[in-house]
Amino acid sequence: MDAQHSPADVSGQVAQLGRLDPQVVERMRHEALTAPAPWKAEYGAYQSGGWWTTSLMNASGDAADVTIGDCTAKPTGPLDHMPVTAELLAGMGLSYMWVRLARLEPNAFLWEHRDYDELTSTERHRLHIPLHTNATAFLVTGGVKIHMTAGRIWRLTPTYAHGVCNLLGPDRIHLIADVYADDAYRALAERAHLPASAAQPLPTATRVLLADELAAARRLADLGHTAAAERLLLRLIYSFALPEGTAYDLITQLHTALGDAEAADRWTQAKTKLLALAS
Repeated sequence: MDAQHSPADVSGQVAQLGRLDPQVVERMRHEALTAPAPWKAEYGAYQSGGWWTTSLMNASGDAADVTIGDCTAKPTGPLDHMPVTAELLAGMGLSYMWVRLARLEPNAFLWEHRDYDELTSTERHRLHIPLHTNATAFLVTGGVKIHMTAGRIWRLTPTYAHGVCNLLGPDRIHLIADVYADDAYRALAERAHLPASAAQPLPTATRVLLADELAAARRLADLGHTAAAERLLLRLIYSFALPEGTAYDLITQLHTALGDAEAADRWTQAKTKLLALAS
């Protein structure tokens, strides 16, 4: 299975759009760490636990409303305590659909998934501004891992399959803005690029390696640690280049081998849901 990609192959999925003043970023980081915010766990099927969000702009004006949807976004309460962040957002002149703070704790993962499948076909883009991060927090897409460094505006195209992890910590906190395509966005995106230094191709996962990992998962399950066995397989995308959906297929194979048809069907459905595949 050769699923490796060069950095150029994923430049459509992830790119840098610009740099920010380091002093502004530091002040925004302080605001994100200290502003009163109702951190909420959402999209539980997509994550291991440890991923929290709070809304700064959304449809309702309620910061605890964190399930994104199409809207003309309006500020929420926490943004009143974040004047530097509010000034930056206003100064960018973008058409915001939703703006959030997202916090990923150490040893936490967002499993392989796609976003936006439940929204309308209106063109939109997702911007990330890392505020508090570390070298063991990275995104994987197309067999490549990318650490989004602070001080820059990044664009993620979340309709491509991707996952996110924070292996060791401290917390990874990003400002995430979903924006509609307009002249202001297009001007920002004119110099989109992915530096070669930002992207690291993952090693190819051979059939032998995957068979060994599946056998290790089976040993865990036989000892009664089925959830740990599933997590072992879900985490493979952070270490190896895998064809899309492989982790879910391996978990389905595991439960089939264990004689648990209900669990096998559940994970088949999870693959369809998380990767937005046609049923």
